Amino acid sequence: MRAVLIGGSGATGRILVQELLKSAEFTEVIVLLRRTVFEEQPKLRQVIVDFDRLQELEQFIQGDVAISCLGTTRKDAGSKEAQWKIDHDLNLQFAALAKKNEIPSFVLLSAVNADAESKIFYNRMKGSLEQHVKALDFAQLVIVQPGGLIRPNTDRLAEKIGINALRTFNRIGLFKAYEALPVATVALAMVQAVQSCKERINVISVKEIKQLAEISEQG
Repeated sequence: MRAVLIGGSGATGRILVQELLKSAEFTEVIVLLRRTVFEEQPKLRQVIVDFDRLQELEQFIQGDVAISCLGTTRKDAGSKEAQWKIDHDLNLQFAALAKKNEIPSFVLLSAVNADAESKIFYNRMKGSLEQHVKALDFAQLVIVQPGGLIRPNTDRLAEKIGINALRTFNRIGLFKAYEALPVATVALAMVQAVQSCKERINVISVKEIKQLAEISEQG
């Protein structure tokens, strides 16, 4: 299989690319990036892009599965509008180009509580994206909804505090549906989902992410 991916420079994306390269199921991995990130490997093709002109790079969005790990924080983006453009608009544009080029399978890294009608900005943004990607009607759509991401060596103070608080609640059996997971676990689940998920639309919960990652590790 050939995979094409955006968001490869992020914490989850970096690990996901490595897992795709290790998998015998994938013969080529195309990663659209703002700058070179990975060492050269036989199966890897890094395409340097201007995401403001993604439409012009349609010829690179070809393959058997398209995967998006693209996302940012409001702080890094600078505003809600800028975050929406990256997390929502660019992801949707990528998905639309994948559909146009008849890529049968699409994998989207989303978040728990994604809801297009939510009053919470982040949840509404993720929910709107999910809704629009579903409408593209891929032969296989996998939406992965982690409760939180544990990034190694993160320097985001709010993230550290939030993850530690969530872990404390999880240890006493609370908020398990929001359990924060290591990015490596999520990446493994995303690779495995392409092979394991049989429904046309598959929404993968925290519990299912852990199960898919375990299957991947055993295989």
